[in-house]
Amino acid sequence: MPKRALFSEQAQPPLGAYSQGIAAGGFTFVTGTGPVNSRGEVEGDDIRSQTRLVLENIGNILQAGGAGFEDVVKSNVYLTDMSLFAGFNEVYAEYFPEPRPVRTTVGVDLSHVPRMLVQIDVIAYVGD
Repeated sequence: MPKRALFSEQAQPPLGAYSQGIAAGGFTFVTGTGPVNSRGEVEGDDIRSQTRLVLENIGNILQAGGAGFEDVVKSNVYLTDMSLFAGFNEVYAEYFPEPRPVRTTVGVDLSHVPRMLVQIDVIAYVGD
């Protein structure tokens, strides 16, 4: 099964040795994406603004693969503090239509990127 790297200039540039996304076998995989603007800078000081930027980045990468939020079947969410869940979830719900994707949310150390409160990766299915 061939794979194709995805790239969007409107999304967070890779901060390491990875692709923004990969399309393969009808699936679109989006890397762990943070609240990083297209210049590589973290934006936002609160969970709502950071979640919004993360999801905008993800949307741009999905679009590069011919997918949208309605195609997402799985998401993994990483929060630096689980007390931020309510604010994150409020914004997240605005982006994903019913039926919403399955989701795992965990607390993690994201200190490798200072000020980052949230990171999300997704898998979308668009068919062959």
